[in-house]
Amino acid sequence: MTVASAAILLFLVMDPLGNIPLFLTALRDVAPERRRYVVVREALIALAILIGFLFAGRVILDTLNISEPALTMAGGVILMLIALRMIFPTADRSLREEISGEPFIVPLGVPYIAGASTLATELLLMSREPERWLDWLVALLIAWTASTVILYFASVMSRYLHQNGLIAIERLMGMVLVTVAMEMLLAGVRLYLHG
Repeated sequence: MTVASAAILLFLVMDPLGNIPLFLTALRDVAPERRRYVVVREALIALAILIGFLFAGRVILDTLNISEPALTMAGGVILMLIALRMIFPTADRSLREEISGEPFIVPLGVPYIAGASTLATELLLMSREPERWLDWLVALLIAWTASTVILYFASVMSRYLHQNGLIAIERLMGMVLVTVAMEMLLAGVRLYLHG
């Protein structure tokens, strides 16, 4: 996998376009002049978590004795569940979380940016080719930067896209993530059968 393809994969899994409605809902009670500050702060916290997990995740998994096939399949299942909730949201199973006041770390930093699927994806990259850690770090930074820029301008994008446009983007990204989730599941099965 190239740096570019890893960055695209991480960007898709982070799903900033699908997260726009979630961010707007979570920031609804935050003063407009503070919203961009909160987005940048939460993105930086998420980046610290993502980088920490990129390098420490393998140690944690080895300590818990979790195999690469199990991690791959678990990441695929989690991503599939998230994607299905994006495509078929219901009032009682929406991804939106009701936040009173200014959010801190949860849910913007974790899990909206540094979610379980993103952590699993970067861990898979690192566990397969740990000697390419610099490539994976660069891919992570590219994906994080693109995601942060999109989320930083979420309110501007929402004015142009309106509610229907945001819903369409969320559903479209959900369908893309279903494909990525299936690929992760199949990769986990292949690893298990050939391992």
